[in-house]
Amino acid sequence: MALPTDRVELSVIDSHTGGEPTRTIIGGAPGLSTTTIAEQIQELQKEHDWMRTSLTHEPRGYEAMVGALLLHPQNPEAVARVVYFNNVGYLGMCGHGTIGVAATLSYLGKISPGEHLLETISGDVVFTLHEDNRVSFVNVPSYRYQTNVPVATNNFGTVTGDIAFAGNWFYLCADHGLEISLNNVAELDRCCREIRHTIDSQGIHGENGGLIDHVELFGPPNREDAHSKNYVDCPGGEYDRSPCGTGTSAKLACLAAAGKLEPNQVWRQESVTGSLFEGSYAWQGDKILPRIMGEAFVTAETKVIIDPTDPLTFGFSQKQCP
Repeated sequence: MALPTDRVELSVIDSHTGGEPTRTIIGGAPGLSTTTIAEQIQELQKEHDWMRTSLTHEPRGYEAMVGALLLHPQNPEAVARVVYFNNVGYLGMCGHGTIGVAATLSYLGKISPGEHLLETISGDVVFTLHEDNRVSFVNVPSYRYQTNVPVATNNFGTVTGDIAFAGNWFYLCADHGLEISLNNVAELDRCCREIRHTIDSQGIHGENGGLIDHVELFGPPNREDAHSKNYVDCPGGEYDRSPCGTGTSAKLACLAAAGKLEPNQVWRQESVTGSLFEGSYAWQGDKILPRIMGEAFVTAETKVIIDPTDPLTFGFSQKQCP
């Protein structure tokens, strides 16, 4: 990876979706020589990964920070192409990030209420900016791959869960026996790490070897308008402050496969912080098309200074996933 030798200024918009941050790069990023989004991600990894680490690692970022790089779309009907990333790498899809990007585009005056298209590495994503500034999006085709998969842990016994795909691979578990609350984050984190360690060491994976890099724990909600409360452990070793857009989609896929939720029926998912996403779905063959609705707020518009004379300018991270 070639590091910049001159000062770089990146224009970014910060937002949060249900408490989960999104940092969207709107200017100053290096030009890319490749065309397809898969090639562009490879180029970013090989040549410009300093941009990811600078924005998501300390001292500017932290483990929960998700970045979004806006690129010119190949499809003229798309409003943008977006590459999502976090402190450990590049993401297939990011639900809360999509809502945050939509709020950012609205803040910039790039879009008005209505339906819009985003290009992602996981496929085209259609989102709707609503008049009340809420955002809904139709996620990529999602499905439950396996059910009641046992995973042995050292300190929490053997748990069972479903494996589902919703742009990312998830292990979804409800029999962990823990309270889903901010006061219990340390134990929730410990449980998820033990689950992920066993999943990795035993070679448990999604279809075609898909890497299961999210663990989602469920419990009863605190909100009267919610059906469930979740804690989502993300690849970067942090938890999702929002109910997680892809995680809620994975939950819908499992509910649909189990016959516990009808098409177009609304499921309200509470996060560990108390924020809420609304989800529903339609069938597409043997998969579902989840629709997730949430709300994002712009929190800052700024220029990030990348100064090569600063020894920590490209970021440092103490926390890595196991």
